[in-house]
Amino acid sequence: MKGIILAGGTGSRLYPLTKVTNKHLLPIGDKPMIYHPIEKLTQVGIEEILIVTGTEHMGDVVNLLGSGKDFGCRFTYKVQDEAGGIAQALGLAENFAGDEPVVVILGDNIFESSLQKAVDNYDGTGAQILIKEVPDPKRYGVAELDGEEVLSIEEKPEVPKSNYAVTGVYFYDSKVFDCIQNLEPSGRGELEITDVNNFYIQKGEMKSSVMEGWWTDAGTPESYRIANELVRG
Repeated sequence: MKGIILAGGTGSRLYPLTKVTNKHLLPIGDKPMIYHPIEKLTQVGIEEILIVTGTEHMGDVVNLLGSGKDFGCRFTYKVQDEAGGIAQALGLAENFAGDEPVVVILGDNIFESSLQKAVDNYDGTGAQILIKEVPDPKRYGVAELDGEEVLSIEEKPEVPKSNYAVTGVYFYDSKVFDCIQNLEPSGRGELEITDVNNFYIQKGEMKSSVMEGWWTDAGTPESYRIANELVRG
């Protein structure tokens, strides 16, 4: 299995912190934000990791991370020329992934637990999302479940069908790239990861694994503050 970290975007919600740098280079605890997903991947033995980021700060990202030698892995880099959505960024990984399954982490997702349980739960076919029970599911994409199988995902529902939010950690087999090639842009002009997940749900090939411990993103001033507090314990 190979790893993919999506670290693009403009970071507009964190402006002016992101005026001169990519948000994934901002500190969470005592290390840059992007170190956290890298360590989650290397801890489960993933040695080949693709970093996808934008044009403006690619040089800074490469200068920080280098070849991967310091992390016990090998980095490949891809540039997302413009903000075209998470699925578009993932589509850049097709040649990198080849026929192998991938685990994808949105670079601003910060979480406590190891990925080992989810890796052990995934057999390399179809897709798997990591879900987390939350007290306020209306704020998130919410998974409707039948055991581990995912029946639907609703974005910010008024009446949630469960208390399980979809986190920014996804497992896909190589069919994901055929799916992305056939996606139509959403109303905001982007290729949406929700449409990718719905592709697998409709085929009955989407399962879930529950994330233990705490989880947050770090994409807003408030969630960035919370992420720092959680990491510092």
